Amino acid sequence: MRKKRILFVDDETNILSGLKRMLRSMRQEFDLQFAESGKEALEIMESTEFDVVVSDMRMPGMDGATLLTEIQKLHPYSIRIMLTGQADEKSILRTVGVVHQFLAKPCESEHLKAILLRASALHELISQDALKKIITQLGTLPSVPEVYAKLRKAMANPEIAIAEVAKIIEEDMAMSAKVLQLVNSAFFGLCQKVESPARAVNFLGLDTVKSLVLGVGAFSQTKASSKIFPIKQLWSHSLTVGTFAKKIALSESDDKELIDYCFLAGLLHDIGKLVLVAQMEDKYEQAVLLARKNNICLRTAEKEIFDTVHGDIGAYLMGLWGMPGPVVEGIGFHHRLDNYPNRQFNPALAVHVANAIYYENRPDEVIGAPHEIAMVHLQAMGLDDKIDHWRELCAESFEQDNKDD
Repeated sequence: MRKKRILFVDDETNILSGLKRMLRSMRQEFDLQFAESGKEALEIMESTEFDVVVSDMRMPGMDGATLLTEIQKLHPYSIRIMLTGQADEKSILRTVGVVHQFLAKPCESEHLKAILLRASALHELISQDALKKIITQLGTLPSVPEVYAKLRKAMANPEIAIAEVAKIIEEDMAMSAKVLQLVNSAFFGLCQKVESPARAVNFLGLDTVKSLVLGVGAFSQTKASSKIFPIKQLWSHSLTVGTFAKKIALSESDDKELIDYCFLAGLLHDIGKLVLVAQMEDKYEQAVLLARKNNICLRTAEKEIFDTVHGDIGAYLMGLWGMPGPVVEGIGFHHRLDNYPNRQFNPALAVHVANAIYYENRPDEVIGAPHEIAMVHLQAMGLDDKIDHWRELCAESFEQDNKDD
């Protein structure tokens, strides 16, 4: 297996020299190359494909935003990271659909190493290069047309309240994922991760959200119109699973960070389905029909059609976007706990159980074979006696929903 190739771009030679010293210990794992301008970087990339490109923002001639935009077009396979200490909001908004992660300069060596290792490891999740390129090229996710139209109409009202905007964005998986990506980036320098789309909107502020909606095209409406796969239902399901996962976590732990991770992983656990149905609607419909015809779980049908599954797609994209590791793992492993090495209570387990309980209560929404709780895994962890209690906790939410209806 070849080394992962990483290209650093910065017009300051002392910065590049510092990076070379900082990352010298990683030369056994990575092929590291350095360029002093955007033009030089593109010339290097004409003959060499890089897994990760890390660029400064402010450079003479071609700045980082322009460079990474070109790389997105010419080399969509590459993971694009902005490392800068001088980015302003206008600059960030220019790159909102291009940059996977923003890192603040100066960046601690161990943090930078961890980011590079994780970014490179993500490439191993997806075996098909064609599919990998589609996902890596994504700067935005498609929103439900009705919600997108509602948000644009709201933004046209100069008196609109931020709380109303947040409520609309919370109705859509794609918009929620995007605001969470932005607000949790190094650009905002928050001391803790934000797990709620509504809180993310409040942090961003009304002017920034308006720019995202009306200016830079961070949000777009989906062109998928599948009558076989219910896109609208997908977000309602995901919100409920996130709520269930949080309830389960609250009953098991008082660790706020863990509880937040469980909610966020549940909220985004099916985002890979959104990517697949939006990018390859006809093929995803084939997977749905295959699952129904053969009474197999949808994940098995996805594997047959795409040679990958929605959990890996979602984990890959959310990992690219810099979501916390436990959240990415919760998305990627919620259907395969036996492959997950963490034997403590974790987001993957919470989402797995929450997802299964959801479908126990909504059997009409199951595509193909029903979801089963991995009892053998729970028994091995000594948690099998908790299932009935978790079901009761989640049932309270279903009863409340029925009252609201």
